[in-house]
Amino acid sequence: MSYFLSAICFCLLLLSPCLAQTPLPDTYNVVWTTPGRDAGESMPCGGGDIGLNVWVENGDVLFYMARSGTFDENNAMLKPGRVRLRLSSNPFRGTDFRQELRLAKGDVVISGGKARLHLWVDVFRPVVHVELESAKPVTVKVMYESWRFEDHLVRGTELRGNSYKVSPKFEVITYKDEVAVSGNEIQFYHRNRADRENVMAYTVRMQGMAAVKDQLFDPITNNTFGGVLVAPGMKPAGTDTGTYMNTRYRSWALVSKPVRTQQIDVVLHVDQTPTLEAWTAGLAKIRQEAAATRKTALARTHDWWAQFWNRSYILIEGPDSTVSRNYQLFRYLLGCNAYGKWPTKFNGGLFTVDPVLTNKLYAHTPDFRLWGGGTMTAQNQRLVYHPMLKSGDFDMLKPQFDFYLRSQRNAELRSQVYWKHNGACFTEQLENFGLPNIMEYGVKRPEGYDPGMEYNAWLEYEWDTVFEFCLMMLETERYEGRDIRSYVPFIESCLTFFDEHYQLLAKQRGTKVFDEKGQYIFYPGSAAETYKMTYNSTTVISALRVILGRMLELPAGYLPDAQREKWVTMLKRIPPVPTQYLEGGHKTLAPAVAWARIQNTEAPQLYPVYPWGLYGVGKPDLDVARNTWQYDTLVVKYRSHVGWRQHNIFAARLGLTDEAADLTRRKFADGPHRFPAFWGPGFDWTPDHNWGGSAMIGLQEMLMQTDGRKIYLLPAWPANWNARFKLHAPYQTTIEGTVVNGKLERLIISPESRKADVVLPERR
Repeated sequence: MSYFLSAICFCLLLLSPCLAQTPLPDTYNVVWTTPGRDAGESMPCGGGDIGLNVWVENGDVLFYMARSGTFDENNAMLKPGRVRLRLSSNPFRGTDFRQELRLAKGDVVISGGKARLHLWVDVFRPVVHVELESAKPVTVKVMYESWRFEDHLVRGTELRGNSYKVSPKFEVITYKDEVAVSGNEIQFYHRNRADRENVMAYTVRMQGMAAVKDQLFDPITNNTFGGVLVAPGMKPAGTDTGTYMNTRYRSWALVSKPVRTQQIDVVLHVDQTPTLEAWTAGLAKIRQEAAATRKTALARTHDWWAQFWNRSYILIEGPDSTVSRNYQLFRYLLGCNAYGKWPTKFNGGLFTVDPVLTNKLYAHTPDFRLWGGGTMTAQNQRLVYHPMLKSGDFDMLKPQFDFYLRSQRNAELRSQVYWKHNGACFTEQLENFGLPNIMEYGVKRPEGYDPGMEYNAWLEYEWDTVFEFCLMMLETERYEGRDIRSYVPFIESCLTFFDEHYQLLAKQRGTKVFDEKGQYIFYPGSAAETYKMTYNSTTVISALRVILGRMLELPAGYLPDAQREKWVTMLKRIPPVPTQYLEGGHKTLAPAVAWARIQNTEAPQLYPVYPWGLYGVGKPDLDVARNTWQYDTLVVKYRSHVGWRQHNIFAARLGLTDEAADLTRRKFADGPHRFPAFWGPGFDWTPDHNWGGSAMIGLQEMLMQTDGRKIYLLPAWPANWNARFKLHAPYQTTIEGTVVNGKLERLIISPESRKADVVLPERR
């Protein structure tokens, strides 16, 4: 597609009537008129950093609770529990049943038999609210259910839900929770035990880091999580046992007299405290704050969701409206962890359910998720967080950025302990304490093997994935105007590792630290998990070129002269992005200059297109990148929409409209579960958040791409996709518009001073 700047057309667009504030269409709400069969037919509800899976089964209303940071001794991410609500006589068994997720308000309403149940989560306090209204008196019984009512030996495939992954030479136990009923309250908590070695201590010992153990950031020791269920006017109703799906549980019940209204709150608390008493005091403080703000909490929560939806949107009309509907549904899932201490997990987020409903091979407890609870995989996490830039969800990037900032010192200590040099070394399959996952690191290692290396065919020498988060940190300075001085030392530490480590490796092999051109020798390296033992990996070179360039483009005052000169020198030493000629004489991007083997099925040769933006619409050598898409046999072979595959993004950035549209339709097609945006498991778990994130990125890139100050509109947008949209661009810019039959009918650019930077598509 060719582009031009047309002053006449542009002025006409700007003179069009301003777009009214666009509320989210009610048609995007998810409405069910029959109850569910099991937790696999649940509906998400959440806010702040709490997620609920809500469903009605045999007349009972049930919901799982999840919250950010609930890591146990084994680094599994445990659910605080399950709540069951039973009304007598039961109004939710009739033909007038209705369950609705109201996106604009962020809540769920269940109705039937002249009764209405309202479930919502306070965005600003960790409180779940359940509010019942009934035209005739009903008896309410609420049950708190826990499958962790006794110690549980974890073995076999269930170990894949924590950081051990496989059986060590000792028993791995999920320890029981403490639950107590007092009056109209049920209190429950899990406190990580201090009398046994936890998985972090084991990891530190097995990875030879014991000498610096006291300096390491530790999120596991003394971590305590749980809460209290409060039901005014209700009284204890005993305990019971049962089995849900394949898991035994115990329940603690409260019951009401016949009532027309009933309020039930669940207050959740997560904290690392020196004593249980300190945690209990923290829970009491949250309760006091929640009570003080009760009258305004619902209105403030509704206001938050309203501004969330008005930050940005893509609303497609016609037969492809499912694409934009599921775009909003997935963005809702991300919004439920806007303010968590910990980032949204790619492998299920806050919305996993009984694992047998995702994969029958994993008949374990509801705490299970494949790829662990505290383990963070950057290759997947990046896809969850990258779309938040164009959607304007800058506040939601903080949990992911903070994850890295907390881990920085641990990553730097790795470099110092193993290699006696500086810089933060971040591996793949990274724990929430900044060290490699112990199983991926390898406990059975050859004699003399480098102790800083993962003994792992997929992950060896894969150290560059952190740079995509460095890029997001840098992008917030451009997009939001954020002062990123707190991020700069982190980015510099990641750059320092590559500078010092590859000079060290070169010295170990020979007398020269650079090649004959004075450039780095990035060997051994890796191009994603696919091309291994690489010489000058394309992913490494692209990342370093972009991050160094962006650091040098920061406004005055960010870098002292000495640091600026250091990065100028490093940038000069980065080799060019490798290319190659394939059969037929087609010049393409290469995954590396050379490699020893192929291990996985990714397309790192297209990473210069995304995420690094060195090739694409409006940039030189677009044909080289398009040749890679068309003629590289492995790129073609593994082209797909499933899971973390990002071919839809590549197609959009290459201006390949038909291909981008086809892959995006498939990405955004309804998932296999009742809730349309519960995709997966793909390569990971359900709901697959890197599936949803990559779908979001692709759709955004079809509509708008940026290059420096340039803003390209409709670079890969089908002519038959009529839409209204609002997206964010660098330099605190928002773009709002309406597309009709492939043409921009209305356009609002804020601030107007940015209109000269907008590149419009050629009229079709």
